[in-house]
Amino acid sequence: MTKTPVPLSILELGRVKQGSDRRAALDEARTMAQHAELLGYRRFWVAEHHNAPTVATAATSLVIAHVAAGTSTIRVGAGGIMLPNHAPYVIAEQFGTLATLFPGRIDLGLGRAPGTDQLTLQALRRDPSAADHFPQDVLELQAFLGPVQPGQRIEAVPGSGTQVPLWILGSSLFGAQLAAQLGLPFGFASHFAPGSLDQALRVYRDGFTPSRQLDRPYAMVGVNVIAAPTDAEARHLATSQQMSFADLVRGMRGLVQPPIDDIDRYWSPVEKAHASQMLACSVVGGPDTVRAGIDALLMRTQADELMVVSDVFDPALRLRSFDIIADVAGLGEASETPARATATSRG
Repeated sequence: MTKTPVPLSILELGRVKQGSDRRAALDEARTMAQHAELLGYRRFWVAEHHNAPTVATAATSLVIAHVAAGTSTIRVGAGGIMLPNHAPYVIAEQFGTLATLFPGRIDLGLGRAPGTDQLTLQALRRDPSAADHFPQDVLELQAFLGPVQPGQRIEAVPGSGTQVPLWILGSSLFGAQLAAQLGLPFGFASHFAPGSLDQALRVYRDGFTPSRQLDRPYAMVGVNVIAAPTDAEARHLATSQQMSFADLVRGMRGLVQPPIDDIDRYWSPVEKAHASQMLACSVVGGPDTVRAGIDALLMRTQADELMVVSDVFDPALRLRSFDIIADVAGLGEASETPARATATSRG
């Protein structure tokens, strides 16, 4: 049986579902992290989104604290913090506090997009041009998390000296170039924007400059995986995610819906084309199909790590999906390579 030779991690959005509520979504995230820890997943990240009724992780650092307090070994972090929405100093304080409370377990992935609409950006009191300063903001944040320098008059407390591992996240060549230039690990958002995946990975690896955090490229690839005992059941469960993406194309902001029997009765051909393009980096099926799909993605990308999204409506069946993924991937059985050890000791 083929075994996935890389770590697997989980991206959590705190999805709010029809018939449930926001508290349940946050508690499900914590339960999912506890389960993932037992299964051998490497990281459990939550993402910053605003003004999205179906996403409960807007206050990302607070959700990380909620999850980390309920676990003991799995790395917990942001996938990511949309840095243009925040002052780097405040993020240094927040993640320095997390690193102080949960030492050696906190990751900080950084994105350049606002993670919301322009009207909400105004409510955040942020200038849309703030994204232009993203590279400088990353360096400023990194400095606040580093050791205090002689003559430094502003210190992040907690924060200074914690050296929380930074990641650059993105879905374009810009993020790949910046991660390479700064010598940071790179996560590509192929779970919803896979178009530039292969080119971005080439740009990152070809341009990588070693840094104090990382001595060689380390690339994480996002992938949707919905696993069930059979291909037919997995395809049925996947309709919840397909409806969510169809709603996104429509500009709708509804809660996650239970799966349906015929997705083609829900979306139009145009909506299907758009949603399917965004979901192109997906593996849906029974154990053999999932194993083959993951292996094919690794062969294609040579990823050092996969960040898995398993958007299943029923919490018990979502847990089962991660069980199947862990089983076919042989989690806990792959030995660390020197490159992986370097990346994960600091990141």
